[in-house]
Amino acid sequence: MRRTGQLLIVTALAVLVQAAPLSAQNWSFDARDIALGGIGNGGNLAADMIQEERSSRAIVLPLGLLQVVPNLHVFDPSSDRFDPARAGEYAASPIHYIVGRDHSSTGQLFVDDIRNARLSRDLNTYRGFVPAARLQEAGLAASSWGGTIKLSRGNAGSFQGIFIGGGPYFATQTTTTVDERLRTLLASETPVVAPNTSFAIDNATANQMAVSIIGGYRARFALAGTSSERSGLYVAANYRYLRGFLYEDFGLCLRLDTDRAGLLTVNPTTVPLEITRLRASRGRGAAIDVGVGAVLDRIEFGFGANGLANRIDWNDVERHRYTIQSLVTGGEFLESLPTPIGDVRVELPVDYRGHFAYRADAWLGALEVGRGIQGNTLRGGAEWRLGYFALRGGMRYVRQRWEPRGGIGVNLSPRVGIDVTAFSTSANLQRKRQLAIATSLRLTAR
Repeated sequence: MRRTGQLLIVTALAVLVQAAPLSAQNWSFDARDIALGGIGNGGNLAADMIQEERSSRAIVLPLGLLQVVPNLHVFDPSSDRFDPARAGEYAASPIHYIVGRDHSSTGQLFVDDIRNARLSRDLNTYRGFVPAARLQEAGLAASSWGGTIKLSRGNAGSFQGIFIGGGPYFATQTTTTVDERLRTLLASETPVVAPNTSFAIDNATANQMAVSIIGGYRARFALAGTSSERSGLYVAANYRYLRGFLYEDFGLCLRLDTDRAGLLTVNPTTVPLEITRLRASRGRGAAIDVGVGAVLDRIEFGFGANGLANRIDWNDVERHRYTIQSLVTGGEFLESLPTPIGDVRVELPVDYRGHFAYRADAWLGALEVGRGIQGNTLRGGAEWRLGYFALRGGMRYVRQRWEPRGGIGVNLSPRVGIDVTAFSTSANLQRKRQLAIATSLRLTAR
């Protein structure tokens, strides 16, 4: 039972790191798109159709694996170098190289001592590790692979057809609050005594894993009076049938009580650590994505909505409750009998995106606004082409934070180029900004 409780704590704490970066940049393969603010990345089906008209494709150079692979021990609970916080950082952003990631403070001591129920009675031991005060993160990774069967074709590349495909579906939502008095203690440069105080850390995290079977509609209609090969009206719609295979909903309540001397103590009237876990392995649901876009010579714009009527009904959900009476003396976890609670429906907010772009001979500019699972978002960027080189710069506003980025592209040959982008990321438990490097090859067919 003790090992089960340890693994639950590891899961609940590590997911705090993993939930935030589901925004596309940490898993995007295209360094060029990241430099332009991360515009696109599945936000509008019709915009994706327009992007498919591009003659180039990106192949990621996963330099981040040079950091992850030599440190696989952080994922192993049986290793003495197991580090759940760093494991969360690696899992959240494994592809891109992050400067200083292997030397940053992860709070390993604090997390390990909670996991083993052996916290130091003096909380000043953990000064220097300061988790964010409040985190509200959400992400949806719903890639689709498949193809369009064109049932009819017309002039200037116009067509109508059906799309058939599928792909993985992973959604996560998490909310964490950390007592500001505890953060003040941990951030202090000198020891702090907090007598007769109760500190709290609360987290609620829900994860859904499913596979989707997709049937859709694709069309491109020619527009009179335009000369560009890409010009036209693009229309797309997908119906996703979702087959869920894992639902986990964690609720973690951590209470740290101090005595008159400001040291941790056992308060018989409170439970220092309680984990509530909802779990199911069967679910069915659906979601609808729609999008429309237009290209008028140099101008491109569109609008999309993803996740209309989004829902998964999870069957035979059970509730488990785990508690421990002391985080200092290393006591045993107590598990209550599982309680069946029937079916649970989980719905996600609809993700709306609107974009605008202008493409000149030597430069382009693009802007995207949205509102959805990550709240209000704004992405934008520009590119200047100078012979064999391309200079790029952009900005992203996500989760109430501005994140700048910049990059360069170099044509190694008429058909091969390399793109490098530097951008900020906060894929860590403390939400500290770190510099990340994305690199990809660009292959041009014509």
